[in-house]
Amino acid sequence: MERFLVKRAQDHVGEGQQQEQNEEEPVTSGKDPGGPRKRPRRETLERATHEAAPSWRHIRAEGLDCDYTVLFGKAEADGIFQELEKEVEYFTGALARVLVFGKWHNVPRKQATYGDAGLTYTFSGLTLSPKPWIPVLERVRDRVSGVTGQTFNFVLVNRYKDGCDHIGEHRDDERELAPGSPIASVSFGACRDFFFRHKESRGKNPCRRVEVVRVQLAHGSLLMMNPPTNTHWYHSLPVRKKVLAPRVNLTFRKVLPTKK
Repeated sequence: MERFLVKRAQDHVGEGQQQEQNEEEPVTSGKDPGGPRKRPRRETLERATHEAAPSWRHIRAEGLDCDYTVLFGKAEADGIFQELEKEVEYFTGALARVLVFGKWHNVPRKQATYGDAGLTYTFSGLTLSPKPWIPVLERVRDRVSGVTGQTFNFVLVNRYKDGCDHIGEHRDDERELAPGSPIASVSFGACRDFFFRHKESRGKNPCRRVEVVRVQLAHGSLLMMNPPTNTHWYHSLPVRKKVLAPRVNLTFRKVLPTKK
């Protein structure tokens, strides 16, 4: 994935440990033709100010490559959160259950999928066709694409009513995902802890000791999970009983068209 235009404060955040690295200056390319330049239009200036390049924090460990930024200011994030609460239609009935070790359980959160026509996505024992895009999801998707240069045709929406709703350790490695594509995770609402655990350090008797990486996902934030992160690391959103407010998370993906 082509690196972002601005990348600052490269951090590796572990349990109780934070390491800051030197700031990187933006890189530009191309030649300046020189000569007189036209004054930019007012709407161009307003758009440039509104969508200024964000400051990125690079999160790195062995086989883990993520970029984090707060993409939406509080007022805009508040508005988007309210729209999501009104507009998103979540699964009910059999679609609100998950297959774990051969048994079906109620999902400890609400879920929905939206995307382009003709796609299907299989996870947790369910094969789903996404609902058509709604304006608020298109707006967030287009903002993410604008700052990353990546395109997405599918989004999984997860709503956590409070800190008791959660998601266990898993990898987003479904066969429908386009090879080498990143996953963009956008969060609105309550700030929650997000954990990465290396695949070789899981279980009671892991074959290796690799430090867990913890990130706090703030209101209006974007976390880019770049390859090969999902090959080597599991991620989770653990229970946090002290969190009383809801959170809505959007994970944008590039899904391969369904073969006919």
